[in-house]
Amino acid sequence: MRDSVFIYSPSYQTYMFHQEHPFNQQRVLLTYDLLKTINAFDDGDIVTPRLASEEELSLVHTDDYIQAVKLAGAGKLAGAGKLPAEEGESYGLGTEDTPVFAGMHEAASLLVGGTLTAADWVMSGQALHAANLGGGLHHGFRGRASGFCIYNDSAVAIQYIQKKYSARVLYIDTDAHHGDGVQFTFYDNPDVCTLSIHETGRYLFPGTGQIQEKGSGKGYGYSFNIPLDAFTEDDSFLEAYRTAASEVAAYFEPDVIISQNGADAHYYDPLTHLSATINIYEEIPRLAHTLAHQYCGGKWIAVGGGGYDIWRVVPRAWARIWLEMKGIDPGHEIPPEWIAKWQKQCPVALPSSWSDPADLYPPIPRKPEITEKNAQTVSKALYAIRSEQQRTK
Repeated sequence: MRDSVFIYSPSYQTYMFHQEHPFNQQRVLLTYDLLKTINAFDDGDIVTPRLASEEELSLVHTDDYIQAVKLAGAGKLAGAGKLPAEEGESYGLGTEDTPVFAGMHEAASLLVGGTLTAADWVMSGQALHAANLGGGLHHGFRGRASGFCIYNDSAVAIQYIQKKYSARVLYIDTDAHHGDGVQFTFYDNPDVCTLSIHETGRYLFPGTGQIQEKGSGKGYGYSFNIPLDAFTEDDSFLEAYRTAASEVAAYFEPDVIISQNGADAHYYDPLTHLSATINIYEEIPRLAHTLAHQYCGGKWIAVGGGGYDIWRVVPRAWARIWLEMKGIDPGHEIPPEWIAKWQKQCPVALPSSWSDPADLYPPIPRKPEITEKNAQTVSKALYAIRSEQQRTK
């Protein structure tokens, strides 16, 4: 058995809406190259993803939607597809967030196939951990694209794991945007527990992820949401994450953990309003790793997600996932050769350190109030678990 595998293909770059779109898979290449530069890969660590089949996609997505995606992306030029624009918009295709591009079905199927490849490596016992940083597209719905996401790789992988391996899955999502597509796919399923820690939807897409969203039917009590106040900083974010992830894992006792690792809670991210630093991205995978060994025999699948400062934030944040899996300490400095290789393309100065400076941003007003409100949110979200524990003592 290998300790970890890294699912990667240069073809992940084909998932590209257009040059000005904030979702840019160059961040996966940058992360891969950073890890390669510090010699973080052993022979056999890199695994090529496969394409997800239409049958596998249909574990979550409707057949008519899959056919719409295929038609929308048919043709040699972006926008030259065979799906009428009005029909495409009914499927969330051709919108500002999720515009049509040539070959979109194949590109999106590869991202899903990457997460399925990761799932098979872990669930078959070939590896303890697997990372597919090209995945994490958590906004995709059964019959609709949403929020840059065409197919929902995590949801498909969870259904696949349940069907093939009969496992209970804990999905932990630390993207700044609520993991709505995954949550609602399994809203009535008691064998899938979803935990999303995100910026409150008051001012941020998709607007869901309130504490009251707890599941339905047999799945009631297996959806957890921690909506954090805007401008939340490291300590409050990590306190919410540690508390919620630890208590939910103890309550659910999963067979495998899938963690979605959006890197958009950082202060530099242009689309969100949180004030975290790179420090949280060292701690997030560390706890996921610990919980996987505590409850799942080590079974841990990590995917990417959001993250729109692709130069200064995402490579350092996502590299930490693999470094945690492999038990590698990268030291303090980013390799100068990596900086020299990419700086000409980068519109800002690349960081020279794995950490952020202490004065990254000016002091945040209302810090005590934000911290207190977040603590109250965690208590409310976990009230049912804690009440049950008290009752059974």
